[in-house]
Amino acid sequence: MPGADTEVDAEVAVLIVGGGPVGLTARALLERWGVRALLVEKHVELSPFPRSRLVNVRSMEIYRRLGLAAEITANAFAPEYGRVRFRDTLRGDDFATAAMVGVHAPVPESPAIGVVTSQDRLEPTLLAAADSPVRFGVELIDLVEEAGSVVAVLVDHRQGRGRETRVRARYVVAADGANSCVRRRLAIDTAGPGALGSFTTVVFDADLDRWRARQPAGVYFTAHGSFGPLYPEGGWSWFGPTPEDAAHVDWPDLVSRALGPGSGVRADVLRVQQWTMNAFVAERFRHGRILLAGDAAHAVPPIGGLGMNTGVADVHNLCWKLAGVLHGWAGPGLLETYETERHPVAHGTLRQSVANTRLMVQVLNRRRDQLEAGERASARVGLPWSERYFAQLGLVLGVGYRSAAVLGDDDGAPPEPCDSGTDYVPTTRPGHRMPHLWLTHGRSTLDAFGEWFTLLTPDPARWEQQSDAPWPLRVELLPEERLVSCGLRPHGALLVRPDGHIGARWRERPPNDAALRHAVSHVVSTTTRSTRPGGGR
Repeated sequence: MPGADTEVDAEVAVLIVGGGPVGLTARALLERWGVRALLVEKHVELSPFPRSRLVNVRSMEIYRRLGLAAEITANAFAPEYGRVRFRDTLRGDDFATAAMVGVHAPVPESPAIGVVTSQDRLEPTLLAAADSPVRFGVELIDLVEEAGSVVAVLVDHRQGRGRETRVRARYVVAADGANSCVRRRLAIDTAGPGALGSFTTVVFDADLDRWRARQPAGVYFTAHGSFGPLYPEGGWSWFGPTPEDAAHVDWPDLVSRALGPGSGVRADVLRVQQWTMNAFVAERFRHGRILLAGDAAHAVPPIGGLGMNTGVADVHNLCWKLAGVLHGWAGPGLLETYETERHPVAHGTLRQSVANTRLMVQVLNRRRDQLEAGERASARVGLPWSERYFAQLGLVLGVGYRSAAVLGDDDGAPPEPCDSGTDYVPTTRPGHRMPHLWLTHGRSTLDAFGEWFTLLTPDPARWEQQSDAPWPLRVELLPEERLVSCGLRPHGALLVRPDGHIGARWRERPPNDAALRHAVSHVVSTTTRSTRPGGGR
């Protein structure tokens, strides 16, 4: 067991455990912040399974900032695949359909557009996005906190060596999935429904274009499981409940029967993966210097595509805070706000994902009842939600944080808590994602944010004299025609955190020459107790 004077083989600022999209995104974000991390993944390579299929509009905003959006889009399906279709069989006609919001077509609330793409197409792009070391085939088996660090015991399984090494890290980010070894070793409990059942994903080749060419979709829900095209050039997946005696199932026959009687198609099965659909949120996201992210912190049903995307937003919230602490311009207390801000989001996401699953089942049940009542097969089924894909844009773009890293508005109102509603209403209230507004042709407010704090103001000269400080900060001109949208007057300002969420708002001129310094000091440290953006200590 490691101790205070443990000899170690390497020392790193951050150890990332888990090489899925969340861990790889954390690695890219930290490197952009000048923090070189070490990522370890127990599998010997990136996952060959498609798994997550949707990169939503908020994740694409984050990848746009990392310079990855164009490549991700180039490897993805065309926007018309951003739709779900309900059919009796894949060969049949739609009895219901809905567009995926922010994927099927651009939305005015964002400069980005989400994409339908398989996780095994996304991960290579994320892996290539940073140079920080990655060690595949290396499993974490133990970790112990010491004074000012964490010592992790790793086992290298490559070529059967089984050699143990010890790595000392200032912080550990556990992104090692729903069955997180790190969460189990820390004895962090979970809350929620838990395991919802055993499911199987079958990856197969078959010529099915004649049934989808004129009506493309990212997912086709049927009474015999769900089908999804994997890549623009071909390939399919089937997903459904795991049959009894799965070890003896003829998977090509099962998929062929699921396609419907008389299909005449024999599926060429390439891979089969059995997995458990989980629904839970970890009771805490932090244990000292160890922080949980992604499925390690919250596992949600896949219907609606919220799981991976919520994990990407986790590390987008976390990594600038880690960088600030490691670079010395933020206090360690800033990391406390990670759990404070993201825990409510995880619970809201879980509720919505469970609701999405019930809505999907409700549609299929309505169809069954309709057919049993003798209605014609061409009859439509009304969807129990709006045309927006499972009505989730409010949860994707409308999250509001309430923590010590957000100041109350200058009207005295406290920050608003996370809103898990399904409708998105842009707002510049502190704690919320800064709305997308065009600053100039082709340049969004979201393009102004990066590895720094941003002050958006129509009066830069008045505020720039306050910008000399140890933390990274840029003053950005806000066009006067955007004042009403932002709730500002001619000398007001918005302080935007590096993750694009508003930290403070002054509707009018600063109350004193130290207002900006006090505000950023409050955001990056828990020592400042004022909750008004103009306040002092």
